[in-house]
Amino acid sequence: MAQPIFWTARVDPAVIVLRPQLTADCVQAITTDRLAPHVVSQPADSVVRLCIGGERFDADLPVPGDQEPFGALILLDELTPDRLGALSRFWMALAGKSIPPDTRLTGQRRKRARDMLRAIDGRATGATYRAVGEGIFPHHDLDAASWVGSAIRETTIRLVRDGMKLVRGGYRSILQQPRRKR
Repeated sequence: MAQPIFWTARVDPAVIVLRPQLTADCVQAITTDRLAPHVVSQPADSVVRLCIGGERFDADLPVPGDQEPFGALILLDELTPDRLGALSRFWMALAGKSIPPDTRLTGQRRKRARDMLRAIDGRATGATYRAVGEGIFPHHDLDAASWVGSAIRETTIRLVRDGMKLVRGGYRSILQQPRRKR
C-alpha cells in the first residue's frame, strides 16, 4: 500500500520525487534496487544524487532496498514544465536512450550569471560602476566623457541590479526554463 505523501514548503523543481506506485502491474517497473548502483552521494534527507548515462540527477527516493515499483509525482504549478523536463531526461537515462541537453542554463545565461557575480563583488569592494564596467568589459574604451551615455554603463548597472537579486534568493530562478513574460 502506498504511503501518504506530505509536501514540504520547499519543492525543488530539479529534484525528481519518486514514490511507490499504487498498482504493481508493470512488467519492467523500476525499483530502488535498480538505482542503487547509480547513487553518487546523499546530500540531504532522502534526496540522493544519481549518475546515469553520464548525467547527474537529484531524486527523492522511497525507502532504499524496497522492491516495490515506484512512480514520479509532478506538482502542478508554474514550475511544472521544469519538472517534466527533468523527468523526461531521467527516464531517457534509465531507458538507455540518448539524453537531450539540459536547456535550462544556456551558455549565454551562464556567462551573464558569472558577470553578475563579478559585478556585485566589485561593488561590494567599493568599486564605482565605471571601474566594474572596465573589469567586465576590458576591450571597450570607457573614458569619462563617453561613460555617461554608454551602453556599457547601462549594462553594468543592470548586471549589479540583477546580481543583487541573485544574492537575495533569486539564484533559484537560474535553473528554471526561460519563460516569456506576459
